[in-house]
Amino acid sequence: MSNRYSPARKAAVDLLGLVLNDAKRLGEAASKLNELAPADRAAALRLAADTLRGLERADRLLKPHLRKAPAGRVMNILRLGAVELATGGAAHGVVNDCVNIAAAGKRTAGMRGLINAVLRKLAAEAPEKWQVLRVPRLPKWLRGPLVDAWGSDAVTAMEAAHFSGAPLDISAKHDPAAVAEALGGTLLPTGTIRLMDAGQVTALPGFEAGDWWVQDAAAAMPARLLGDVRGQSVLDLCAAPGGKTLQLAAAGAEVTALDLSAARLARVEENLSRTGLRAKLVEGDALEHSGQYDAVLLDAPCSATGTIRRHPDLPHIQLGEKIGALIELQAAMLAHAITLVKPGGRLVFATCSLLPDEGECHIEDMLAVHPELALLKPESAGIEATWLAPDGGLRLRPDYWSDKGGMDGFYMAALQKA
Repeated sequence: MSNRYSPARKAAVDLLGLVLNDAKRLGEAASKLNELAPADRAAALRLAADTLRGLERADRLLKPHLRKAPAGRVMNILRLGAVELATGGAAHGVVNDCVNIAAAGKRTAGMRGLINAVLRKLAAEAPEKWQVLRVPRLPKWLRGPLVDAWGSDAVTAMEAAHFSGAPLDISAKHDPAAVAEALGGTLLPTGTIRLMDAGQVTALPGFEAGDWWVQDAAAAMPARLLGDVRGQSVLDLCAAPGGKTLQLAAAGAEVTALDLSAARLARVEENLSRTGLRAKLVEGDALEHSGQYDAVLLDAPCSATGTIRRHPDLPHIQLGEKIGALIELQAAMLAHAITLVKPGGRLVFATCSLLPDEGECHIEDMLAVHPELALLKPESAGIEATWLAPDGGLRLRPDYWSDKGGMDGFYMAALQKA
């Protein structure tokens, strides 16, 4: 049998192995796809992400046809094939490619007969059975705490949002209405532009000209909570990849963008160059930085559990055991960040986490020990009443805007120093 197959499908199987077997982030694993043509690279990432979103359903479809789940790579080939067959993939091409991908490997060649037999059976039954299977659930380490925080109905709605994936959101340097019209997108109430079927990002009108940058609608909110920053000195702690730095610079602030990683700062510099915006870039530790600023924006390192709709690899790489250390780091960063704010200045704290321990609890603790701080009511265009957290911050969830395509999960709060 021929060993010819779609390079995108083969690369997608490779990505699944790196995520599911080696606990690598999908973005990190994607760096191994540089030899692929841009279209194949994009297709591989899409196939891998779709398979990760539907992993629970794929395993349920496969189970009746397997006496025992095969070893990692063979199982991942079957999962990829099952998801494609269940969601409209052409049976002949999917099955042949999956068989040939197995045939090309010394350790998997002996299983090509099994793969062929199982996927041919699924080709007839998968589309109908797929529709009646439950929406894939979050792992227990994450689902339990989220149910405790938000209730089972809310978590079920979040899981539906995760399974649906995410459209492409962008922030415009100027005139978002004009950019939305040029791209055929929708201008959301908060000022973000949403594209439901964007295709290759770098080929879109205005990308090369630097008219906009990719940024989820929720991720664009923390910078807006700082209000009018024209002419103000603003520190963007943990700045990479730079979306908030670009927002602040476009709003007229004198921005200092700090990040611990030189490689990540290089991405910020690339984005600044493409958009023609300016900021001072500083490589350094947020816990050691000194200075005084009119405003500070701290989007702290976190579990990123609010971004699962865009990053379906996250539930599969066992982040649960790392959250305690992240919470301690966030608390230390927040305590230091407030010392960098001038009297009368503002601090916005944010995390893209769904866990209150990484959001609401930090602000509660800060206010308890810093009487000079006042929690400001979140003010920005498009904020809905349901987003207001009981503590006075802003709590965004993936199931909000379900009729518009959802949003990332975030917590954010604006504090003013007396």
